[in-house]
Amino acid sequence: MKTRHRIALLLATSLPALAADVDLAKFRRIEPQYIAALAAPGAKSGNDAQSWGIWTLDPGPRGVQLDRYPQLKSAGGVAPSGWKFDPADWWLEEHNLIMEKPVFPLTPGKYLVTGDREVSAVLTVQPKDKDGRQRWELSGGATVYDVTHLACRAARYVPAVGSNACSPANVRTTGSRVNPGAPMPVVQGCRQQDYAVLIIIGLPTAP
Repeated sequence: MKTRHRIALLLATSLPALAADVDLAKFRRIEPQYIAALAAPGAKSGNDAQSWGIWTLDPGPRGVQLDRYPQLKSAGGVAPSGWKFDPADWWLEEHNLIMEKPVFPLTPGKYLVTGDREVSAVLTVQPKDKDGRQRWELSGGATVYDVTHLACRAARYVPAVGSNACSPANVRTTGSRVNPGAPMPVVQGCRQQDYAVLIIIGLPTAP
């Protein structure tokens, strides 16, 4: 997710087209943060934001190269940037870097999000209901695809039932980045979940 400089330039100049009902005066611009979202590309709302996570720092530059996994293990799973690798729940990004886990779930509130393409929109996340589910919706008719940063890829890996072989050491890759929209690598012994990545570029101003 090495998009920081590109997004910083976007913030300093102009934004992708805003959904019709977005009032920028109600938002303050921030250093980019990143949402790991699970939703159909065409979805405009849903009730499953409790399954979405957030990276408040770009996890790409903080990631560890796959060929450095032995060193990561020997360091007790502590990456050079300080995060802790979890062998039962680990993540890869599009450059095949092992990255830290996002924080789950999303805090209820409003987020100005973009895919750094044609559209920016407001994502509203509601508090959990009595069943622990969180309602979400995008403003102005925007879809998840509209605000997905296609160049960013993220996948979560957890051990398959009865397997103890789910490890970054089993990732087979040519070393090149994963193409936009392409699935992330399948890893022996793992259950895999690919996530869409939304970029947060604004948060509400103080009331």
